[in-house]
Amino acid sequence: MTGPTASVAEPADWPEVVDLRTRVFVHEQGVPPEIEQDDRDAAAVHALSRDATGRVVATGRLLLGDDGRASIGRMATDAGARGSGHGAAVLAELHRQAVARGVTEIELHAQVSARGFYDRAGYEPVGEEYLEAGIAHVTMRRRLP
Repeated sequence: MTGPTASVAEPADWPEVVDLRTRVFVHEQGVPPEIEQDDRDAAAVHALSRDATGRVVATGRLLLGDDGRASIGRMATDAGARGSGHGAAVLAELHRQAVARGVTEIELHAQVSARGFYDRAGYEPVGEEYLEAGIAHVTMRRRLP
């Protein structure tokens, strides 16, 4: 048996991606809606994972930087799908997309509550915890092959 899979989001998927991010970040976590979406969404590579009914239950975005670096952000998994592998599938797809674009190092701002998820994916913390949108975060990095 194989676990959940993820793919690159197409433009037609955007309303579902926005809906999931709004549910998780704005409604569940209290992030102000005006900072949840930004102008970097248009240039980002977005990935998503769907449940058995076809509903988008996890998403994340890859922002390409300079000199072989990139960042991952806006990782969101529907509350009912957490722990089922959908978030890990999205993260793995974002890693594949990064490697295909020549990225050798990824950085992300992990919510402290999700640090174990990123530890398991090979990320290491860099620096101290800080608040972002009123939520405790830690910067984490990982080298890619």
